[in-house]
Amino acid sequence: MIDQDGPVRREQLAVNGTDLSYLVSGDEGAPPLLLLHGTFWSRVWQPVLPALGKVRRCIALDLPGFGRSSGELDVGRATIPALAATVLDAADELGITDFDLAAHDIGGGIAQHIAATSGRVKSLVLMNSVMFDSWPVPAVLRFRDPDVRAATSGTDLLSAREISTRGAVARQLRQEEVDDYLSPWREPARQRSWMAMAAAADPRYTMDVVPALQRAAIPTRLVWGRDDDFQKVSFARRYVKEIPNAELTEVPGKHIPTEDSPKQVTEAIRNHLEAHQ
Repeated sequence: MIDQDGPVRREQLAVNGTDLSYLVSGDEGAPPLLLLHGTFWSRVWQPVLPALGKVRRCIALDLPGFGRSSGELDVGRATIPALAATVLDAADELGITDFDLAAHDIGGGIAQHIAATSGRVKSLVLMNSVMFDSWPVPAVLRFRDPDVRAATSGTDLLSAREISTRGAVARQLRQEEVDDYLSPWREPARQRSWMAMAAAADPRYTMDVVPALQRAAIPTRLVWGRDDDFQKVSFARRYVKEIPNAELTEVPGKHIPTEDSPKQVTEAIRNHLEAHQ
């Protein structure tokens, strides 16, 4: 749970008629760092936000229909380009022109699209991110079938999300931590939004931007839990070979390394940001 009097606060803003929630840390006047999630929500960034807030104004968004945000995604609004447009609209509402960008999971696909097309990203951090044709994994791919989506009950989805959450972290999560991660998916609109994101998952979005990323050569740090079963570290190693100005830091842990190795993740991101002021 977030202590609103602590270093990390939860705030919201209206974007295209939807109230988007976000975690914020750091001084108002510090350079902005936007942080994106994928099939989880802004909770994945919570362990590292207090420390990152010492060097940046950190804003960890919840996409529409995810986390603590209102609204609901359908398949058309859950594609990588559509979500990238939402993120840029949020940045505009926040008065942010250029920014550093960090992203996890499918959020990394959104970040690569923004980096390749917007001209607004100063530096990039990809944490256990989708890339190339690394996605969707089978548990996500099955939701392309509308019959699967229609037949999936809230109880089924909640159970699947619990399995995925526990499997995404190497250490044994406490039950209260699992309950916190799962809390958004107790609401039907967020369940449907998750399935819409899964249904819209398509590797062409990350394959198509590779040439533009190669030309842009934006300073990029990949931070990877090396034992990730969902997004293999082999894809990260490929990325640093094929995309100029990219480096990889491997840390102990699985798909959510902020839970397994928060100090190492923080150090890798801070070093990257400070090297590219």
